[in-house]
Amino acid sequence: MVSTTATATLFFALVGLANASPIETEHRQVKRCTATISSYTDVATAVASKCATVGDVVFTAAQWDGPMFIIDGESITFQGNGHQFDGQGGKLWDTFGSNTGGVTKPQFLKLKHSGTFSNLKVINSPRQVFSIGSNSAQLTVDSVSIDNSAGDKLASNGKPLAHNTDCFDVSATNVIIKNSRCINQDDCLALNSGSIQFLNNYCSGVDYLPGGHGISIGSIQTGKTVSGVTISGNTVVNSDNGLRIKTISGATSASVSDVTYSGNTVTSANNYGVIIQQDYENGSPTGIPTNGVSISNINFSGTNTVSAASGGQEVYVLCGE
Repeated sequence: MVSTTATATLFFALVGLANASPIETEHRQVKRCTATISSYTDVATAVASKCATVGDVVFTAAQWDGPMFIIDGESITFQGNGHQFDGQGGKLWDTFGSNTGGVTKPQFLKLKHSGTFSNLKVINSPRQVFSIGSNSAQLTVDSVSIDNSAGDKLASNGKPLAHNTDCFDVSATNVIIKNSRCINQDDCLALNSGSIQFLNNYCSGVDYLPGGHGISIGSIQTGKTVSGVTISGNTVVNSDNGLRIKTISGATSASVSDVTYSGNTVTSANNYGVIIQQDYENGSPTGIPTNGVSISNINFSGTNTVSAASGGQEVYVLCGE
């Protein structure tokens, strides 16, 4: 169900859109329907069908930047009711992501609203799944499931088909993400600027090919600020890294501050359980840290349980002077 208490703009492919309140829907026979949307002009017809729920959605695979779904507005409640959005990434995956070549792949879901987004399953995202930014007030993402495990199938070159499939890319303040699941081939969380509470989430690669990159702050670029972060009660498994702060080598006029980690569990990290590095470059850290991004007041509170796989390292810190 999608409801608004203020003007909002929603662009998306859908099976139905609720026009009744939850109470009204429960006490009347629900009309079922199917709508096919090929362009924005088809949305009005789909909405006019007055279906009672948003159902399963299969997006068309096409080579463009996306995003494939946008919510933009204030005080919006999106309730997925356990339905599934399928991005059909398998038709576009080619071992390259969004920054390393290959065919152009669309970003999947962009949230620019305040309010809530909950109870949706996402599978087969072509690349990054949730992009969150520009919310005017608190946005809470609750109980969503992202499963890109099909993207771990190996290509002939031995690499996973899917790449750059971050579950949550955040550049916003006053964001809460909680009670959600992420199975992918990149960062579970990538906080690029702003503030967040990341609570009680499950982050994983897949069992036979650890490839998740864990919960990340960064990579922090020139001019970006992250401050006021709580990362608590999360579980990271089958991943290269667990808890990470990464700042771009040579970046300036940026900062990361007031971050608290508590009650998190990292199991058998393939590379690093906890990693803080100031030498980051995409895919190939320089090994020479720089000081243009200040890092301060990073707290590990209570109990955080971290283990590394054979050949991995529980803690790695490489900072400038």
